[in-house]
Amino acid sequence: MDVQKELEKVIELTRSQNKWRRTETINMIASENVMSPLAEALYMSDFMSRYAEGKPFKRFYQGTKYVDEVETLAMDLMNQVTGSKFCDLRPTSGTLANAAVFRVLASPGEKALIAPVQAGAHVSHTKFGTLGALGIEHIEMPYDEENMNVDVDKAVKMIEQIKPRFVVLGGSLYLFPHPTKELAPHVHAVGAKLVYDAAHVYGLMTGKVWANPLDEGADFLNVSTHKTFPGPQGGAIFSNEEEEFKKVSRTIFPWFVSNHHLHRLPSTAVTALEMKVYGEDYAKQITRNSKALAEALASMGFKVVGEHLGYTKSHQVAVDVKNLGGGAYVARTLESANIIVNKNLLPHDPPEAVNDPSGIRIGVQEMTRFGMKEGEMEEIAGLMKEILVDKKDINEMKRKVIQMRSRFLEVKYALNYDLSKYNSKLIPMIL
Repeated sequence: MDVQKELEKVIELTRSQNKWRRTETINMIASENVMSPLAEALYMSDFMSRYAEGKPFKRFYQGTKYVDEVETLAMDLMNQVTGSKFCDLRPTSGTLANAAVFRVLASPGEKALIAPVQAGAHVSHTKFGTLGALGIEHIEMPYDEENMNVDVDKAVKMIEQIKPRFVVLGGSLYLFPHPTKELAPHVHAVGAKLVYDAAHVYGLMTGKVWANPLDEGADFLNVSTHKTFPGPQGGAIFSNEEEEFKKVSRTIFPWFVSNHHLHRLPSTAVTALEMKVYGEDYAKQITRNSKALAEALASMGFKVVGEHLGYTKSHQVAVDVKNLGGGAYVARTLESANIIVNKNLLPHDPPEAVNDPSGIRIGVQEMTRFGMKEGEMEEIAGLMKEILVDKKDINEMKRKVIQMRSRFLEVKYALNYDLSKYNSKLIPMIL
């Protein structure tokens, strides 16, 4: 085996990924974002090599004195931006945050009510994902087709009749807030708990353009820290109920997470500080951008979902592209021109259409962080029309996309700090 050749291949693939995704593509995957340069620098630290099983100051390993401090600080900052009392950052994903909460709230064989799949329920809420793995029966609440949401009146009746152990709101394809305030009193009246999965929209909540479910009656707020909240990949659990939170916190280790990827912690703390300073401006621009993109696409003849509701209140735009070849074809075609979206089931699609659904899902949060605004959303819509409707030469369109992206290479809404004063020989990862 030629080690040098294989090493060069690994390095070149990594370099190519960085160059392509960071400088040449318009990335509109709704579940992704980028950290600031400062957060990325701290991510590349010695923490990535270490273990700290357990909770701060109650570890099963030695050598964790700095981990304890940074984890405690990060949780405090996250509580500040969330408006919560309790936070656990040890889940390494939003799905594992869900798992820890679900496992405490119900035992195998017991029932949970979830948002209907048409309203965006994530696979982890279903029998096909985390609920199924835990042996908890999932029952979907009715769908309100007109409002593209949970049918509140029918859901209330279902809650009263079934008396589930818990109810899950929040979702994946997720254009409008779910009815926390409306359902919470009925959930609590039957002795159940309300869990809100805000993985996608947590940044919109910390930016105060979406209501905080904890203020509206949710018992737990489970999130991802890398979607509209532009931090490192990971998860978190928030609550204002101390006793229930303690039960959940005790399950994370050792049931679901051993080591919780410690290099996430300083980067998460930095991102929380950035959201304290810039979060409201960032979140408002995200929602302005998604609305502008939806309206521009509609004006160019695209079948944008949710027209009667104003298209979207989140970072996402859903488009029915069945007449353009379907979601799988459209996503591949756009990628060939360096616009990255994902194929997605739409509310009217049957589950078996998952590999070739009629829709695509578009997220504006990453391009917003690179400084794009409403005018650029209109420009992106125009590029999509040229690619998909006018069927212009794909190589020509790729060049146009790269040219556009070249104007937006600097991360905005970010804190700056000069790390050059640190001796790189002492901190080799921070360069």
